[in-house]
Parts: sequence; C-alpha cells; structure tokens
Amino acid sequence: MSFAVPPRNARPRPRRWFVAAIVLLLTAAGCLGLGLRGHQDALAGPPGPQFNPLTSPEPTGSGPTGKTGVSAARSEPVELRIPAIGVAVTLSEIGLNPDGTVQVPTDFQQPGWYRLGPSPGQLGSAVILGHVDSYLGPAVFFRLRSLRAGNAVEVRLADGVIAHFVVSGVAMYPKAHFPDQLVYGSHGYSELQLVTCGGIFDNQTRHYLSNIVVYTHLVAITPAPSVNRE
Repeated sequence: MSFAVPPRNARPRPRRWFVAAIVLLLTAAGCLGLGLRGHQDALAGPPGPQFNPLTSPEPTGSGPTGKTGVSAARSEPVELRIPAIGVAVTLSEIGLNPDGTVQVPTDFQQPGWYRLGPSPGQLGSAVILGHVDSYLGPAVFFRLRSLRAGNAVEVRLADGVIAHFVVSGVAMYPKAHFPDQLVYGSHGYSELQLVTCGGIFDNQTRHYLSNIVVYTHLVAITPAPSVNRE
C-alpha cells in the first residue's frame, strides 16, 4: 500500500521534521494491509506457501490435538487478553476497503476484529489484526511474535461469554505470499488468528516485508454470569 503525495507547488512547504513525522505515521498505518487480500478472496483462493514456523508445527485441517469441540454463539468481541505479553485491551471492528483489501485498525494501540468472518468462539477462523509499531514506538502487537505454543488468549464477548484459546503455532510469511485460506478459511473447528507486521523493515518503502500470524484454537467457554432477578 502506498500513499500519493501532492505536487510540491500545490501545497505550502512545512518544516521538514513535521513532514517526516506525517509520512512515517501514514506508512505505518498501512503496514498491515500489504499481503491481505480480503475475506472473499481468501475463501475462494488457494492455500498460501509452505508454512514457515517460528515456534511450532503447522496447524492441520483436522484440528489441534485435544480440541474440545465447544463453540460459542456469534457475539461482538469487546476485549482481548494475552497475559504472556501483557496485552489487555478493548477491540474495534474492521471490514474491507473498496479495493477488496482488509482494513487496518486506525488506533495503533487497539486491535481490530475482522467483522465479516466468524466472531471468536464460533466455528471457523476469527481474525484480529493489530499494529506492531509506529513512529511513536511499539504498538499493541509489538510482542506478538514472542508467543509460544500453549500460551493463553482470552476474548470477552458482548454477551458476557469469555472464549479461551491456546496458541498452537506462530509463523511469518512474506506479504506477497500471505496464506489467505490458512488464516481466514474454516478448518472444521473454532480458531482465532492474530495478525501483525514483522520481518525486515524496508527503509525505502517504509513497510515491513512480512506478516506475523499467531494461530490459536478454542479450548473452553466461560458462560455469561447469570443475573438473579427477584
């Protein structure tokens, strides 16, 4: 993703430091969009390249060993907790851009749930995207790649249910070969994929060249608290 710059004679000449800060902000905001082609294309397209694990083997279509088979009703996710990396944050919603690419969160410290897919806990792959950093420093998913198999991920839903996931694998993919089907497609059980930027940072384009994906699977559901009515 790139950003058009107006002709120099069509705008005033602000201070160089201010221009540099704006350019860094805009390019960081677009880092997640590269390599993500949108949910409709993801469901129809072929699987991506060979899995390149950082911490564990590739999730298979049969589901992780010991999966529970539980699932939750559709409900908007409102909070994400990842204790191992100190994340406890509310969630926004994202969809598709007019060109069919997946939107990216507007807040660097708040991840976005892809609302055109399942909600966390439903059958299929729910997806949450977040920024890795900006010109201001680390963003909400800065430590995402440090997660390991077995780490816990929790999502609180608007209906009061808490969906409990466990990390099954972490991988890095070149953005030109992002595995849409593996990340967004249904594999027969309830999953949650977490996505951010990573790998080498290209100083010329001001973009990261890869995406980090954390694969998780549902292990338990905590029902909404009962309300006693007298």
